[in-house]
Amino acid sequence: MPDAVVIGAGPNGLVAANLLADAGWSVEVLEEQPEPGGAVRHDRSVDPEFVNDLFSSFYPLAVSSPVLSGLRLHEHGLRWSHAPSVLAHPLTDGGCAVLDRRIDVTADSLDAFHTGDGAAWRRLHEVWDQLRPGILDALFTPFPPVRATARLAARLRTAGGLRMARTLVLPVRRLGEEEFRGEGGRLLLAGNALHADLAPEAAGSGGFGWLMSMLGQSYGFPVPAGGSGALTEALVRRLRSRGGTLRCGRRVDRIVVRDGRAVGVRTTDGELLAGHRAVLADVSVPALYGALLEPEHLPPQVLADLERFQWDFATFKVDWALDGKVPWQAPAAHRAGTVHLADGMDELTRFASQIAVHQVPDRPFALFGQMTTSDPGRSPAGTESAWAYTHVPQRVDGDAGDEGLTGRWDASEQERMADRVERQVERFAPGFRSLIRARRILAPPTLQSLDANLHGGAINGGTAALHQQLFFRPLPGSGRPETPVRGLFLASAGAHPGGGVHGAPGANAARAALRRHRPTGGTYMQRVLARRDRTGARKPSAG
Repeated sequence: MPDAVVIGAGPNGLVAANLLADAGWSVEVLEEQPEPGGAVRHDRSVDPEFVNDLFSSFYPLAVSSPVLSGLRLHEHGLRWSHAPSVLAHPLTDGGCAVLDRRIDVTADSLDAFHTGDGAAWRRLHEVWDQLRPGILDALFTPFPPVRATARLAARLRTAGGLRMARTLVLPVRRLGEEEFRGEGGRLLLAGNALHADLAPEAAGSGGFGWLMSMLGQSYGFPVPAGGSGALTEALVRRLRSRGGTLRCGRRVDRIVVRDGRAVGVRTTDGELLAGHRAVLADVSVPALYGALLEPEHLPPQVLADLERFQWDFATFKVDWALDGKVPWQAPAAHRAGTVHLADGMDELTRFASQIAVHQVPDRPFALFGQMTTSDPGRSPAGTESAWAYTHVPQRVDGDAGDEGLTGRWDASEQERMADRVERQVERFAPGFRSLIRARRILAPPTLQSLDANLHGGAINGGTAALHQQLFFRPLPGSGRPETPVRGLFLASAGAHPGGGVHGAPGANAARAALRRHRPTGGTYMQRVLARRDRTGARKPSAG
């Protein structure tokens, strides 16, 4: 009987399992798919000579996360690789905003749009340098992060206090207008905000766009050498080196509850697996409260709040094997690992507005990944392993284009939408389509079939909008990994701080489980040793 059962072998589930194993617990991880990784996997299915990431690719949150750095995954084979530039946002007139780890390069690209915007970017980065330790501490610890918030508040006072707090909750369009005279800096912030489901006019989108931009400035948007699954492989190797067990192809359909406490799980083939101390669920919030638990084990208010749970945008992705480098009109885009494709701020707003009224956008804002540029081993020399994804509504009521897309996403609709994405790339890289050796389409239902947590292609575990963040995430009054069922902990992106590959939800769940079983009695020496284990220093006993 393991001490803990972890449902799901995505990055959060594997982080949780590793931390429990580090504490001496026996851990068993059950994964529905035939391989681990959740949304962190790669394959060679597009073309045998090309490595393509199935889902996520670039990981600024991973390299900035104290959770993942604490696991020392480089000792288990993980290596990071960087493109020459972090990100580019080209325009059809040939202009191009560039985010580069060399701040002089970033600033020069923004000055090309309007003299003085480079200095404005430097000022934003100076504020980031002041606030970075407090922000990262607060971001990756359980909510409410009391001590981290106190430290961050002290730093905020030196960075302008309420004025800086106001800046962080601004819509990204307004933040860009206040900080920059030209469009370059505005585009970097707004494009990064749309990595989540935050429209340029949404409250808080400015803070998110600033955060992602500054992470890119400080850490880059690195990729695991060899493919995104290399990160998963390192987590699995580390877990097994500490005695943890991983079983794939094992779908859990019920969490077993007795006397208000989670005592184990049942798989679809009828196997019962007990969790002596805890069950941790790296699953979506609706799956946990709406499927894995019987309703009688939950307070009525939780079930009522679940009806108001909001998913983030659906995602439509295309992978390519290209016979040459992308022929960008803007030379600076050739060096970037990530390229944002929208012809100005108004086109970003137009895109988000079409999704808001449940229409498939006619000019989809695309995030484009140049993976061989980022990691030369991904494909043969002179070629490019590439992808693009865009967002579409979870519920489609109409097509803003003229192709009659309905959101059924059958084979015909998938092909038409993939062609639409390719036409968007062609606007900025004429001749792109002539380079396509092979392509793969991952429509919203396909993404969900490959990872059940990606409901309808949602990649964030729920909307990143303010009404479902902090103590509203995943449901009002929550914000922590504990659930109404004793011994059951939410370890997925549905919990604070949300989506992204950083391991925080898994780490928070594991630490909550360990706190629940922290020794409180024993001999004097046992209590001293427990204190040393927690703090690294001897403290006087209270008893």
